[in-house]
Amino acid sequence: MKQLLFETNAKAMRFRLTSMLGHLLFIISLSLPLRASAQQPHFTDYLTQYLPGAGIVTLNQDAEIQALVNGVKAPAPVARQPHAVQTPDSTALQGEPHAVAREITGHRAHSLGYRIQVYAGGNNRESKSEAYRVAGLVRSYFSHVPVYTIFASPRWVCRVGDFKTREEAVEQLRKLRETNQFGEASIVKSKIVVYY
Repeated sequence: MKQLLFETNAKAMRFRLTSMLGHLLFIISLSLPLRASAQQPHFTDYLTQYLPGAGIVTLNQDAEIQALVNGVKAPAPVARQPHAVQTPDSTALQGEPHAVAREITGHRAHSLGYRIQVYAGGNNRESKSEAYRVAGLVRSYFSHVPVYTIFASPRWVCRVGDFKTREEAVEQLRKLRETNQFGEASIVKSKIVVYY
């Protein structure tokens, strides 16, 4: 009887020890990834850390790209809200001055396409003033079409529109010529702004 009681207690003890050991291993296995991630800095953290005698690296990137580079789960995407681009005084269209204000949803990118060149002058102040005057004239007729007045060395130019195809540009050129104000207008290949 004592031997049967001892065997029963031994089995119960082994079961308890096995169960406790299983729980302990489970808890340790859960804490290992947390410790590993806490010990190892992310790649972008490594790049941006300060090291004496080395340069300073600043990263400006989307959170989704940072998550992809670091191998972590990306944050939930934020719904993009439409925003208005104010011009000509705003720097919202940086590098593309004097575009007409319009409602834009999403982001912008550059692509090859067509614009209509309505003015090409010299590199003096009079040419600059004339380019801006022509831009104002175009805006007075076509307020919905973006107008770009830029210095493309060696001259001031005024270009109209962001057309993906030549056919779109030809249609707008026809409308410009109907005003009898832009006889010199011609279609040119150009880098255009595309919104998506």
